[in-house]
Amino acid sequence: MNIDKILRNLNPEQEKAVKTINGPVLVFAGAGTGKTRVITHRIAFMIYKGINPLNIAAMTFTNKAAKEMRERLFTLIPQKDAKDVFLGTFHSYCARLLRKEIELLGWRKDFTIADDSDQLSIVKQAIAELDLKEELNPGETLRFISSCKSKMQTPEEFPSGSHMMMNLAAVYEKYNSMLFMQNMLDFDDLLLLTVKIFEKYPERLSYYRTLHKYLLVDEYQDTNFLQFRLIKILAGDSMNICVVGDDDQSIYGWRGAEVRNILDFSSHFPGTRIFKLEQNYRSTRTVLEAANAVISENEERHPKELWTNADDGEKIILCATDDEYSEAAFIAQKIEEIKYKNDRISYDDIVILYRSNYQSRTIEESLKGAQIPYRIVGAHSFYERREVKDAIAYLRLLVNPRDDQSFSRIIASPPRGLGNKAIEILRKEKSKNSRGFCELIQDDSVCAELGSKAAKSASELGKVIAKWQQEIQNPGKLARKAELYLKEVGYLDGLLQMYKDRDEALKRQENVFELINAMAAFEKSENEKDSSLIDFIERYSLNDDSDKVEDNADMKPAVTLMTVHSAKGLEFKVVFIVGMENGVFPHERSIDERGLDEERRLCYVALTRAKCYLYITYTNFRMKRGELSHQKPSIFLEAIPEELIENFQYSLQTRFYNRTARHFQNPYQRRFKKSESFISFDD
Repeated sequence: MNIDKILRNLNPEQEKAVKTINGPVLVFAGAGTGKTRVITHRIAFMIYKGINPLNIAAMTFTNKAAKEMRERLFTLIPQKDAKDVFLGTFHSYCARLLRKEIELLGWRKDFTIADDSDQLSIVKQAIAELDLKEELNPGETLRFISSCKSKMQTPEEFPSGSHMMMNLAAVYEKYNSMLFMQNMLDFDDLLLLTVKIFEKYPERLSYYRTLHKYLLVDEYQDTNFLQFRLIKILAGDSMNICVVGDDDQSIYGWRGAEVRNILDFSSHFPGTRIFKLEQNYRSTRTVLEAANAVISENEERHPKELWTNADDGEKIILCATDDEYSEAAFIAQKIEEIKYKNDRISYDDIVILYRSNYQSRTIEESLKGAQIPYRIVGAHSFYERREVKDAIAYLRLLVNPRDDQSFSRIIASPPRGLGNKAIEILRKEKSKNSRGFCELIQDDSVCAELGSKAAKSASELGKVIAKWQQEIQNPGKLARKAELYLKEVGYLDGLLQMYKDRDEALKRQENVFELINAMAAFEKSENEKDSSLIDFIERYSLNDDSDKVEDNADMKPAVTLMTVHSAKGLEFKVVFIVGMENGVFPHERSIDERGLDEERRLCYVALTRAKCYLYITYTNFRMKRGELSHQKPSIFLEAIPEELIENFQYSLQTRFYNRTARHFQNPYQRRFKKSESFISFDD
């Protein structure tokens, strides 16, 4: 290993953070200050100093971040050493640990992980069985249960007396029981049960403290109580823990993140060394001064200020428009102007950020009218397609026969004479002896209750699943086995029967084959003899938003449309922030419920995505709940110094309302010509 290579290109503060190995370390890393570089170079430096890579565990919040760090490590140290470091998400760390230890708590090691749709389905079933359909909303109840688990609150700890709380506690308890019966965990359970093992079995905690003597945590400001508890107990008395984050970018309070975790880190870990990364390598000085001015309004923060050696750059364009249609037209026309004037800027370099998803509608219409290609982040991913989820459900039954959620999904896909009636009969039988649906359909006495045709289908299905449950235990040729199984169970050919449109059926069949390709790639990356179906399914289950590939992501350059929350960690040459109005950004619910601090941090995140050009728009009027509402500029704009801003107004001189289509069309049909001004502004 080359120490010069490890320390090269680090600024003085980064180098200090990299070289400080022992004891608790807190690195405040502002936007664009090189936090990923610090984490990866720190790991490389630790290994250079003789620390065993197996003793290092680095936890991230997304698979994308973990992958990027791993790839950077490969350039700094030998690949074997880089591979020996645990580098993954909190959930993947806990899943790996539970595969070895979960039997201590009564689960089997072949557990499967319930995805969002599984969890919602189980909650609905629990509500129905408790006869609470009229009183509880499934989605809200699931969010409540997740919130309780993240706080380590059990149903028994609910306050007594409240009728609503008693109902929620009953559903919570039923939900947990149903997961246990199916040998399933939800995402919160992965962390919760890991902490329970550490607390209940000191000898296992001692083992993992010895194994992972050095901990690193990325994006520490996003940790919730449960994640903090996991890190605190694992760090132990040695407290060899380094966390990297930015309290100014803590924007997930609505899903349990506790900004106090990073602000109070020194009190939780006495003797903490603190380093501040403030040199920004992303944005112009103008953008940074605006961002600093906005975030400085927050009182509950660690003092810091981003700076850069870059030029001042262009002023921020602040444009007031008549309404959301004028706003959308301005954006489309401005993108055309930018593209015409600067051929070094691709559509991929441009992003349009909004506070809420509904704001994209008028922008989409305007971009379509201007024939500007775009993609929306958050569209359906490959793994969310119905046929892929069906195929995964078939495969999950091979590793966890008690997974009744997967069985319920595939029983009529393709149609085989089994449906809701069969499920109800199986549920009644299950209530008698707690056997899983897969086991029940292999019982002749149970099948007899289904009727002759249904009984035959159920029996055949059960035999095929039982056969491949045995076959899949043998190592090697995982992708080939999956293909043969999906053929024998009738799913691949069944797709051609399920869809009348043959082209549509073939397209869906191709998606299933692409899943099999993914399994083959997994085998190759993991070593074919060591790879297993349960490992592949676990990786699939732990996919996060950073793994998603949008349906329209065809690799052609396109403008990106996304919420500010989705943009965290990204950067673009050109950024449009739209709808900067009170009640939109900041959001009206945040003003009423949580105050402005987190909304202001969200605004700070939006501003710091811009590398070169920043455009901010707001409307004077906006349609809200079917009525025209007078809007006021966002209070966040008041903090930006006037000398950083160039103010414009934009209005459509002609109303382009199509009364037949009943929508506003894009206000221009021509392309920009060199001899004329493309957009005229009124000062």
